[in-house]
Amino acid sequence: MTVKTAMTAADSEQIARRPWVHNLSISVNGNVTALSAPSGDMGSLVGGKWSADGAQGVYVDDRRAVSVLAVHLGNESPVPVADASSGGRSDFFSSARQLGNPGADPTVEVRRRRIVIVQGITEILDIASRADQCVETDVVLHIAGDGAAISSVKSGIVTEALLAAARLEPAGSLDTGLSWRDQWHRTDVTFDPAPTLLILGGPGGVSVATFRLVVAPGQTRSVVATVRASRLQKSSFDADSGAHGVDWSEVFIQSVDRRLEPILITGLNDLQHLLLTDPEEPSSVFAAAGTPWYLTLFGRDALWAARMTLPFGTELAAGTLRALARRQGSVFDSDRAEAPGKIPHELRRTSYVDLSAGLDLPPVYYGTIDATPLWISLLRDAWKWGLSDRRVEALLPNLQAATRWLTEFAAPDADGLLKYIDASGKGLANQGWKDSGDAIRWRDGHVADAPIALCEAQAYAIEAASAAAELFNHFNIDGSADLNDYAEQMRARFRDHFWVGPQGGQFIGLAVDGHGQTVDGLGSNMGHVLGTGTLNAEEVERVAHTLTSPELLSRYGICTLASDNVGFNPIGYHTGSIWTHDTAICAWGLAREGKRDEATRVAQSLLASAEAFDYRWPELYASAGVLDRPVPYPASCRPQAWSAASAVVLISVAFGFEPDAPAGRLTLRPVRPAAYGQMTVHGLRFAGRSFGVRCAPDGGSELLDAPDDIEIVIL
Repeated sequence: MTVKTAMTAADSEQIARRPWVHNLSISVNGNVTALSAPSGDMGSLVGGKWSADGAQGVYVDDRRAVSVLAVHLGNESPVPVADASSGGRSDFFSSARQLGNPGADPTVEVRRRRIVIVQGITEILDIASRADQCVETDVVLHIAGDGAAISSVKSGIVTEALLAAARLEPAGSLDTGLSWRDQWHRTDVTFDPAPTLLILGGPGGVSVATFRLVVAPGQTRSVVATVRASRLQKSSFDADSGAHGVDWSEVFIQSVDRRLEPILITGLNDLQHLLLTDPEEPSSVFAAAGTPWYLTLFGRDALWAARMTLPFGTELAAGTLRALARRQGSVFDSDRAEAPGKIPHELRRTSYVDLSAGLDLPPVYYGTIDATPLWISLLRDAWKWGLSDRRVEALLPNLQAATRWLTEFAAPDADGLLKYIDASGKGLANQGWKDSGDAIRWRDGHVADAPIALCEAQAYAIEAASAAAELFNHFNIDGSADLNDYAEQMRARFRDHFWVGPQGGQFIGLAVDGHGQTVDGLGSNMGHVLGTGTLNAEEVERVAHTLTSPELLSRYGICTLASDNVGFNPIGYHTGSIWTHDTAICAWGLAREGKRDEATRVAQSLLASAEAFDYRWPELYASAGVLDRPVPYPASCRPQAWSAASAVVLISVAFGFEPDAPAGRLTLRPVRPAAYGQMTVHGLRFAGRSFGVRCAPDGGSELLDAPDDIEIVIL
């Protein structure tokens, strides 16, 4: 009895673990994403039965339409050799070692292409023979779906009973293929050619389609399976793929640093395939936060991704601004963390329940302290890059509502600081970008008490107030003087509350806690303060020195928490790991403050990590492991919007863009010597015009295809 109890406890502990995805092949197109083993297979074979394996599967609208999709040739799996994924495509190369000529060299190749399409995937399986005689084999596809919600998969709370209940009964025939349905979708699988044998709902509910192929020497035979999941009912947020909504086809880069081209092109390709359309206005596109866990609209993530990519056009910014404005808060609601004028944190198709994290979020949730000021700053920045007055004017009522939230509702206490607390008891405990429960720590490692006033949230508010005042002035709206006064008052509050440490060694603390004390943890948050207009020159110097110190800046980026903090964990979610976008924002902030050498060091550290991830940055990673290279956070989103967009920040740091489209002028202040050596970038856009820049090793730059009707100045 004792042994049985111990096994049950161990089993329970294992069931509650979040699936790891760092070693999976992942492709995405809007609301559809596919995750598989490097072989291309989804699902695992245990005791002669196929079943779902961790997070593997094809997800449509945050539901797992396909949980098993595996290939055998005869009774054996092909042996995987290599795989690659980018944007909406994954490719797999394997060998069928049991077929073809005997000997050391494999003579039968298995090439598998997966393309994520509207509401599903197309799987193309090519069998190529190099053998000297015909090869005959059965291609066997094992396939099933379970309709599991992404929140259930992420939580790791999946019991055998739940799996059994989730097995969906298939129907079909040799002519029509397969189909099954859950509460939200009907999934159809068609084949070309038609299978020679189809067994519906075998062991574990998995169907088997068999194709008899004969492959002549030097020939290739193919099997194509297409999966589509059609919606059976509407949800509150049925967003579709928005990859068509931006055009980055002109973007091209040549550089003596060969890492720049793959990281930029891969980043933009991934970001484009993360785009979604607003169901209320399909012409508006925005970036989903990341796959697989956050394939929907997250205010903060979408705003930063759009802001980072402004040098390549304003369409993503315009769509993001409109989609969020359309859902701007209008009432006070503690369960939704809503307030008038507040920009939402996340939108889901249904309520989002994650029992392992204690979350029970409504479909529209406003638990964010920073999305509203970031929305204001993006509106100003997009206007500076060339978003037309007409399009900005349409958003002025939302701007006024957002500034009212900022100045009247965001700071509930007498100290005047923006702060948050989860009043519902089932929302996010932390509501800045470091939103895990243990993110805000004192130097001795203990977690700060709520309510929390983050250092970067105050800086975002200062920048937003100044940005709004600039827009108010241009569009003849009353209140710009009050906003400038507010910004000045916030600067004074910041100086009074956030500097900690001994004289001569002061730094910006992470936050002010619920007792009014400054949390003395040393972290990357201070980097977000740079470039916001919060600091004077001497304070910028202090932050730049601290941010690039060995305690924060590693070989591969800036750590979220300094290595000398007691709570430091190099692979902790927000407690010592490196977040791609965080390091990029720190580099951009340093550049905006004129700290060009420090900005280049930080940008180069980020670039140094790219190769370790095949130029597809994950959400976060550790600085180095036993192999002396960056280590992925095992449950990290990949691709992730602001990580992918960070590649553009490398370009911004190098050229020092200062846009002013209303004045018809763009100023460039290239780093000297050049940040990455000789480099040429095409496809930059300002005020709707395309141009390029060539940068010499010494930083001297020249324009390419410069437009005649706007002024571009290189200093």
